[in-house]
Amino acid sequence: MVARSRAFTSDIYAFINSETILLPDFVLALNYAHELDRDWLLFASSRKVLTFPFYLDEDRKYWLREGGKRIGIQEFQEKLGSSWQWTCCDGRMMIAWNNGELPLHHGVLPPFLYSRGVHNHWLINEALSSGFRFVFDASWAISSFVLDDSRSWSNCSVKSFFVSDTEKESWEYDSNSHLAALYGSSSLHKINYSGLMKLFKCDAQFLIISTTEDTIHPYANKRMSLCKGSIPKCWKSKRTLPCIAEIKKSQNGMSGCSLKDQLVPSNTLNFPFSLESLLAINADKNRTVVLTVAGYSYKDMLMSWVCRLRRLKITNFLVCALDYETYQFSIMQGLPVFNDPSAPSDISFNDCHFGTKCFERVTKVKSRLVLKILKLGYNVLLSDVDVYWFRNPLPLLSSFGPAILAAQSDEYNQTGPINLPRRLNSGFYFAHADGPTIAAMEKVVRHAATSGLSEQPSFYDTLCGEEGSTRKGDNRCVEPETNLTIHFLDRNLFPNGAYLELWERKNVKSACKKQGCLVLHNNWISGRKKKLERQVLSGLWDYDITTRMCLLTE
Repeated sequence: MVARSRAFTSDIYAFINSETILLPDFVLALNYAHELDRDWLLFASSRKVLTFPFYLDEDRKYWLREGGKRIGIQEFQEKLGSSWQWTCCDGRMMIAWNNGELPLHHGVLPPFLYSRGVHNHWLINEALSSGFRFVFDASWAISSFVLDDSRSWSNCSVKSFFVSDTEKESWEYDSNSHLAALYGSSSLHKINYSGLMKLFKCDAQFLIISTTEDTIHPYANKRMSLCKGSIPKCWKSKRTLPCIAEIKKSQNGMSGCSLKDQLVPSNTLNFPFSLESLLAINADKNRTVVLTVAGYSYKDMLMSWVCRLRRLKITNFLVCALDYETYQFSIMQGLPVFNDPSAPSDISFNDCHFGTKCFERVTKVKSRLVLKILKLGYNVLLSDVDVYWFRNPLPLLSSFGPAILAAQSDEYNQTGPINLPRRLNSGFYFAHADGPTIAAMEKVVRHAATSGLSEQPSFYDTLCGEEGSTRKGDNRCVEPETNLTIHFLDRNLFPNGAYLELWERKNVKSACKKQGCLVLHNNWISGRKKKLERQVLSGLWDYDITTRMCLLTE
């Protein structure tokens, strides 16, 4: 979200937790900061209150006390200010910056899970160590209150919204801690917030003052140009000095606010969700999930695939990680991922392209997983990460009904049958969770387990018979024992990598859209690097590898 803000034309950006109560001095403080003579970043820790006996009127303009009587802002603030404590919790910290010429910090923004801890402290530390902007603490100038809820904010560690087991509640915070330790310099520095310049309001005036050196900051606005340096007599009024003294006294309560103390991630990063729990969370209303399988050498293609599905507003997908590196990577990218313990152990060190022994072993993992999910009562659309989605194919695929397995054809000839021997592509197919499909998939898995080839020949030989003995017409097969129909999908809608030489067109995207493609498979090419290069150069790529963010271009 921080990175995306650059696309907007606002003068000021602010990130505020939705549970935070802000008073009018928030706007006044931002207006003051906007007049500073340098690009800036400010933050404000919230004040935790035990009770909040107020509510807004129907128009949401005024605060009311119990009994419905309106309460003024000054009295409101005094009531809240009579009993509060600082909270350094990252998720409850407000952070704001101006739309200036200088960046916030060096390097890349990690893909933090928002409101799950660490990210604001990380950004403050990085901004300070980079030195591009003037960073100051506005906690005393901005009245920011939150209601104490120790059940959800114990020890400033944000808990998961949907995991009840106490031992599993910190995975999101742990993930953010891993990211903070991996990116930037935050893990090497300990910034004590009490030593930063402070913005506060005394005697109706905003001041940015070093409470340790009693100096006004030199980047103050032009109206204070005569009052730079040490605090001059013009500010040492009877009301200002006690105010500054009170600020110095109260800042002791924030002396422990720093990022380094929070960077204590576990040695291993684990996602506390099983396949069963992910299915329950992610499946759509028809109990359908989109499944993909990936190893670490294909992590960038995985992310491009994920970005494309997100662009199409498809959220019912799951990722099976074939190795621990992909598992950790996916967690830190916020993906619904699970690990397959039966996957080959050396997958992350291989380029598992078509024809390799690694490829043969990996493909057999996919059919076993699909069978497992079907037995749990969920329909599955299996899609390899090298399948580019132009539009959502699920409405069409689910319309084929039960006892029909709809699969992509790998036939490249433009005329003739598309269900010829071994032309069933097992990298894109839709399977219903019904008896005939499950029974047929069990046969495929058994056949593949004894085969020295990949699972793709097992699909065809099992479902269509060797040499296509159970073919029906030009685009179907019927498995005789289970009576499952295998429907080979229209190649104009679901083209493979060799059909019509679409990948060789000058404008692949335009050619496919004109033809009405729902998806396009990036197969019929040997080697991961060649496949990656072809897809990136064609423009069918939705992921920025350098920033680890989804691209916004259509």
